Amino acid sequence: MSIQHLTKRIFETPYRVFQKRTGKQHALMDLLAKIAKEKNVSNAQIALAWLLAQKPWIVPVPGTTRVHRLEENVAAATVSLSANDVKEINNALSKIEVQGARYSEQAQKMINR
Repeated sequence: MSIQHLTKRIFETPYRVFQKRTGKQHALMDLLAKIAKEKNVSNAQIALAWLLAQKPWIVPVPGTTRVHRLEENVAAATVSLSANDVKEINNALSKIEVQGARYSEQAQKMINR
């Protein structure tokens, strides 16, 4: 199998993050957008800043193919979340039940082969 074929299959796989959102997921996205607007940063930067705020040894590894997104991701390390921001995000996350498999059945077969 060629790398181009494999890459195409991976990107066409319906990950759970792209599945239909519930009202609670919309509430989380709205909260991230509100905090992002207050800090004049992107929603993605808030998500990365939240990960960085969890533990000092957690290092998010976001993927991208565009330089401007790489720069945006790196800049997330300079975003300061207040204790209240983190508490609000954690509270919103606690109301969401993760559903579905991380990968489709076909994509799962490609892992750890």
